[in-house]
Amino acid sequence: MQRLQAFRFELMPNGQQERQMRRFAGACRFIYNKALALQKERYERGEKKLGYAGLCKLLTEWRNSAETAWLADAPIHPLQQKLKDLERAYSNFFAKRADFPRFKKKGRSDSFRYPDPKQIKLDQGNSRIFLPKLGWLRYRNSRKVLGDLRNVTVSLSGGKWFVSIQTEREVEQAIPQGGAVGIDMGIARFATLSDGTFWTPLNSFKRHEVALRKAQQAMSRKVKFSNNWKKAKARVQRIHSRIGNARRDFLHKASTAISKNHAMVCIEDLQVRNMSKSAAGTADAPGRNVRAKSGLNKSILDQGWFEFRRQLDYKLAWRGGHLIAVPPQNTSRTCPGCGHVSADNRQTQARFVCVACGYENNADVVGAINILSRGIQRLRDEGQDTANALVGMQVDWLPVSARMACGSNCIGSRKQEPAETTARGAIRA
Repeated sequence: MQRLQAFRFELMPNGQQERQMRRFAGACRFIYNKALALQKERYERGEKKLGYAGLCKLLTEWRNSAETAWLADAPIHPLQQKLKDLERAYSNFFAKRADFPRFKKKGRSDSFRYPDPKQIKLDQGNSRIFLPKLGWLRYRNSRKVLGDLRNVTVSLSGGKWFVSIQTEREVEQAIPQGGAVGIDMGIARFATLSDGTFWTPLNSFKRHEVALRKAQQAMSRKVKFSNNWKKAKARVQRIHSRIGNARRDFLHKASTAISKNHAMVCIEDLQVRNMSKSAAGTADAPGRNVRAKSGLNKSILDQGWFEFRRQLDYKLAWRGGHLIAVPPQNTSRTCPGCGHVSADNRQTQARFVCVACGYENNADVVGAINILSRGIQRLRDEGQDTANALVGMQVDWLPVSARMACGSNCIGSRKQEPAETTARGAIRA
């Protein structure tokens, strides 16, 4: 099977190369904004939007124009790629997958992409890469780049330049390891597995919130665009970068451990964007419990639920497993022992006691068990054989009816080893 994979490294450019990269990123941003403004004008006049080919013709005119002759200093392919990005953004908008394209702002997501591998040379032995109109750039070589090079993206993040090298290679079809597991996402517990283990949340933003607030306050007192303001802004960017790096590291470790030890993972189909919407309301219809909802929204976004699901999806696919998303309704209110659904079953945020049969467990564990049961039932509804997926499940601690719901009668009392965890650890509930 073909695998597309990106390898990201920090660049170590000299002063001239760094100035050139800033110019190239600025030219790409200028082209994107100019093309977007043109498309909006055509839409307001009732005209049909220009396609990618039409925008490329205009790009040639802009590069040859006396007013924007400086665009010719930038490589042509990255500029064309920005027009492709705009075309994709329009397609996503009309397909209702995203909002209307926005104008790009300087200093935010500055990047440019080289799509032609014939113009790029990678010298891993000497830790350097050749890019058009930049020459050879050194990079921090932390791992080997595998596969045939397809494209290269240069980006600015936290005051540092990075290169992302996308490759393609042929790999053998992996054989999944382990059985099936359900995962319940939460705030007090980041991820609770149906086998009773859970991951303690990192809360990287909360850890750096005080330092970030002080840095932002110091920045607000400086004269805008002065040298001291730029230094204060750089400090704020470094803190944001530290927060993002810590969160990504935690999510990668958690998703890798789970995907290595399970062939099938069932997870709730959560709409994170809707869950984290503001409850402030309007002047005519003000919201209720706005402060509490604001804190909840901050915690949800700090956890990184959507990114965790995205990483699980492709890592399971790489290892031959698959991810199943199930409806989240009443997963923590349904008793896995008798199937009784009631809000009274969840007496507190953490305690679950069924008012019908008396089954008691942690509420997050109950949610994970129900998620696993729904995932397996979905496979059966689709007519798929679930016997292989169920091998290795640890179900001897479940009530009899819950084992029947999960299909554990097919595998007897075979146990599953505890999942690999990060340094923070997965703790038995």
